Amino acid sequence: MDRLTQLQDAVDQLALQFVASIHFAHKRHDLETLGPNDKIRKVKQEEEKEVDPLPEDDFRAGLLELSRDLILKEQQIEVLISTLPGLDSSERDQEQCIKELEEELKVAEEQRQDALREKERVVGQLDRILKSVRRP
Repeated sequence: MDRLTQLQDAVDQLALQFVASIHFAHKRHDLETLGPNDKIRKVKQEEEKEVDPLPEDDFRAGLLELSRDLILKEQQIEVLISTLPGLDSSERDQEQCIKELEEELKVAEEQRQDALREKERVVGQLDRILKSVRRP
């Protein structure tokens, strides 16, 4: 798998981790009033609970674990980005590298063409030899 694909996969995973973290915080927090006029409405048992609070310690431990996972994934993304080619090269250096690669490609293509001509020559020679062989 190439580096760009790895980077894209890591970014996708980070986005999923963000969504999972937000979902956890939204569903598992405890209902608290923030001001004197706030009210917590009572939910009937038959209705789906909007929030299923965890004990304070468990909720904080969950947030800590999710935070660590997000930081770890972000660091993995930074490592992948740092290994991408061209980050330490100027535009002129990259253009020079491309020119060198083009020259190497021309040489390789000439060698391939020479090999094809040699193959055709050998096949022709083999064909003449096979036609000259007589059966007993």
